[in-house]
Amino acid sequence: MTDRSQLSHGQIEEGQALALDFGKLAKVAACGQPLLPVAVQDADSGDILIVAYANQQALDYALTHRVAAFWSTSRNELWVKGATSGDFLDLVEVRVNCEQNSLLYRVRPRGQGACHTRGADGVARPGCYYRRLVDGGRLEPV
Repeated sequence: MTDRSQLSHGQIEEGQALALDFGKLAKVAACGQPLLPVAVQDADSGDILIVAYANQQALDYALTHRVAAFWSTSRNELWVKGATSGDFLDLVEVRVNCEQNSLLYRVRPRGQGACHTRGADGVARPGCYYRRLVDGGRLEPV
């Protein structure tokens, strides 16, 4: 595995080197908000699009406005998916896991994609899981 500090943001998002962020949950905890992880699933295809975090404000917004909303742990603010890109995720339903410590947003994408990255064609990728791990340490496009 490659040391993340040796890679640019672009290399992490587009490259073939495996550089997992095992410190992510510590960063989430450090943002100072009580949060739950949220898996986001396309209600029609079943594809997992993204994993994010929600606090009560984000969940309330999502339920009221029927669009996926999260708490941005990097900006420490409400993040309404699509507010900047136009790639909204219309909320179909919210599910709660057995221990009530994570959520599943089932959505219908409205726009070009769900991921903030773009493919070679310049279009937003449908979801964030666009590479697979092969040979125990290299990433390749799906």
